[in-house]
Amino acid sequence: MTVALPAERLESEVSARLQRLSRTSRFPGFRPGKAPMKLVEAHYAGKVVEEVAGDLIQSSFYEAVVGQGLKPAGGPRVESRSIERGRDLQYTVVFEVYPDVRKLDIAGCRIERPVGSITEEDVGRTLESLRKQRVTWTAVPRAARNGDRLVIDFEGQIDGKPFEGGRASGFALVLGSGSLVGSFEESLVGAVPGETRSVPVRFPADYRDSALAGRDVEFKVQVKDVEEPVLPEIDAAFAREFGIQDGNVDTLRAEVRANLERELRDQVRVRIRDQVFDLLLQQNDLEVPIALHEAEIDRLMALAADNLEAQGIARSRAPQDRSGYADEARRRVALGLILAEIVKSRGLVADPSQVRARVEHLAGGYESPQQFIDWHYAEPGRLSQIESLVLEEQVVTVLLETADVADSAVSFDELVERTSAGRREGG
Repeated sequence: MTVALPAERLESEVSARLQRLSRTSRFPGFRPGKAPMKLVEAHYAGKVVEEVAGDLIQSSFYEAVVGQGLKPAGGPRVESRSIERGRDLQYTVVFEVYPDVRKLDIAGCRIERPVGSITEEDVGRTLESLRKQRVTWTAVPRAARNGDRLVIDFEGQIDGKPFEGGRASGFALVLGSGSLVGSFEESLVGAVPGETRSVPVRFPADYRDSALAGRDVEFKVQVKDVEEPVLPEIDAAFAREFGIQDGNVDTLRAEVRANLERELRDQVRVRIRDQVFDLLLQQNDLEVPIALHEAEIDRLMALAADNLEAQGIARSRAPQDRSGYADEARRRVALGLILAEIVKSRGLVADPSQVRARVEHLAGGYESPQQFIDWHYAEPGRLSQIESLVLEEQVVTVLLETADVADSAVSFDELVERTSAGRREGG
């Protein structure tokens, strides 16, 4: 945008500032405020013109964008300017604008609403998972097989030389867990206590540590122990470990069912929400502002580093290639712009009762629900994320009113797998 201001506007403001300065300026041979204006101008005019021009550029820019009905995204960059007393002030400024969101509904679009229920088989599988969480390990003298836990020492070498982070002692590894890369675990099936094996591994090309990505590593592994899993019985002692004070197994099963039903409702909500969001993105092919896109990439990179740090891995090992975050960042920014426009156009605000209900719903998954609730309400700022979730849900509810919603029978496992697959694909 090129903006021109009349010379009179620049001159008027410059003269006014010089007059104010003349009343307080001190010059040798003159009393304060009594120096001739020519002297004041000679001393201050250059600086005052620059200051006034900067202020006028800032104020007139916002006057101009408002007048043109534009919505700047990020700060403007002044590329050229012409400043000279007695002539029009002219400047050229470059800035990004928010894109127009043209489609704010999904009227007539098909939405599949999953419908399912929790079965006894679902409860049984969950109890089996709880048993595995309480597994104990017993050393055995036989050869290792999948599902066993090995206690090992290992050292990795690249081209015959050890590398940082490639050594461990007393490391516990469950075969078949997929916790280590490549063929590491497969190569240890059949190993016996006291055996030493050489294990070749090729790290994936997209491995999070760039120093190892795509490299061939030779691990020398000493097997110290082979241990087989021992699962606990589902009895009173087992029930007490999960907070059932009287040890009643039926009460435990009822609690497991209630938790699964809560998760089922969450998964249905997520599945419907993701379909709505995908449709909004398909109908609004937005060119997102570069400044917002870059800021979101920065945020995603910081989150990736935070997640590694939480796992005890150095933040520096997070992928540093910004292009790897670009698509997800673009999607998030575009969706945020679309949702913000829908919220604005419909005058939506987060319903306090729905916010409270959502907090209480989330609290149900914690051992001390009231403590979870009290913590969120101790400071209003802590509710912001939940308020955003509630606003998203309100948007989805409003948009579904004009969509073609069809029920689709689905099992709990299928629903969980579909939702997980959608997230892996960026849906």
